[in-house]
Amino acid sequence: MNKILKPGLLIALLSIFATGCQEVKPYDYTALKKSKPRSIVVIPPRNSSIEVNAPYVYLSTLTEPLAEKGYYVLPVAVVDQFLKENGLPTPAEMNGISLEKIREHMGADAVLYVEIKEFGQKYLILSSVATVMAELKLVDTRTGELLWRATAHAQMDSSNNNNSGGPVGILVYLISAAITQVTDDRTPEASRLANHLAINAEKIGLLNGPYKVPVK
Repeated sequence: MNKILKPGLLIALLSIFATGCQEVKPYDYTALKKSKPRSIVVIPPRNSSIEVNAPYVYLSTLTEPLAEKGYYVLPVAVVDQFLKENGLPTPAEMNGISLEKIREHMGADAVLYVEIKEFGQKYLILSSVATVMAELKLVDTRTGELLWRATAHAQMDSSNNNNSGGPVGILVYLISAAITQVTDDRTPEASRLANHLAINAEKIGLLNGPYKVPVK
């Protein structure tokens, strides 16, 4: 049975296809290969967007792709709580902690800093578009050297062009779409896609870590 692709999935596939077709200059992995980090601590993101909840929504989508890439990721909720209990109540303050203290108290080989540039969902008449963009920087906690950086960016479109049924059908659809869009937040999905594309990008993504499971 043929299945119709959801608009969001279609955009994801097109994004991956477009990325593969572009000529990409390989990232210089010299520092990363020399450092060979095994464990990563993710600091709750700085937030330059207007969405107050962006840091923790985005943070919740980072562990899985990093772990799948072969790194041990310190539990983000535990790290967040630990920093709050030690006098750092906001992500902005957490990002100011020294690398020496991160290594001393958390024992991670590398720290991933994130700054959210765009985060939110725009509602149109017949659709909504969720946009996420963030800057990622992986830093060696021992030397302070930049190991890897990338821009994570994705958009998810929830449009549905099924407008059959004449004027009455269109009116019913508009009411239904308005109600659905109130609760249909695509930003977590867009965040997961953005991280996947950035971390797994050919030639510029994050190199496999020591715990990467070979694909059979």
